[in-house]
Amino acid sequence: MFRNNYDNDSVTFSPQGRIFQVEYAQEAVKQGSVVVGLVSKTHAVLVGLKRNAEELSSYQKKVIEIDTHMGIAIAGLSSDARVLSNFMKQQSLGSRMTYGRAIPLDRIVTQIGDRAQTNTQHYGKRPYGVGLLVAGVDDAGPHLFEFQPSGMTQEMLACAIGARSQMARTYLERNLAEFADCSREELISHGLKALRETLSQDKELTIDNTTVGVVGLVPKESATPSGTKLEKFKLYDGQDIGALLEALDGAAAEGEMEVDTQ
Repeated sequence: MFRNNYDNDSVTFSPQGRIFQVEYAQEAVKQGSVVVGLVSKTHAVLVGLKRNAEELSSYQKKVIEIDTHMGIAIAGLSSDARVLSNFMKQQSLGSRMTYGRAIPLDRIVTQIGDRAQTNTQHYGKRPYGVGLLVAGVDDAGPHLFEFQPSGMTQEMLACAIGARSQMARTYLERNLAEFADCSREELISHGLKALRETLSQDKELTIDNTTVGVVGLVPKESATPSGTKLEKFKLYDGQDIGALLEALDGAAAEGEMEVDTQ
């Protein structure tokens, strides 16, 4: 039988054991603009490349704060991302009201994974056409999780999803050993460098198309496991990101000067 006999819904397997609607949703993620996430021992960083549909429109939001200890970066359908982000905000608020504490990262990621996977079990529903990078801090330290439309979730040391993300993944793989001991500023710099790898030759990172989210732990003078406090999720957007891009350009210029002198 032809492939089209098996891609009309998300509850029918093909003879090869594939669910084509899920694969189509994953293609929607690949069409979205790229987002990058990476984590160190103290911080987690999300970096996104914003896209506007036309010259007359504003740039779409790529990084969303869920709670003071967590944020997400999206690639794919923004409408589906809005539904999932609102669900995550409700669950996070419910945890604070019921238990008086922030929801653990692995729990909320499991919840959105279950919600997405349910859509592949009921006729008349479709998978969410969006991929998420979830970055945050809980009692176990900083974390980065990847969510896929199939409902699969996994913890990552670094990750990139979206259009042209393979170049970013190549950069992350090449520099993976450095991330664990990076400072806050160094981790942001690595994220921006990975994002810059995905740009076409006629594009560059600007305050309009770049966004950064950072969350982490600030060690106190005691340097004990209990002597840490949360650095709340901070979103750099618009003019706020200018200093980060200037620092990145300055570091690149110094690197070129060192190469020339050698």
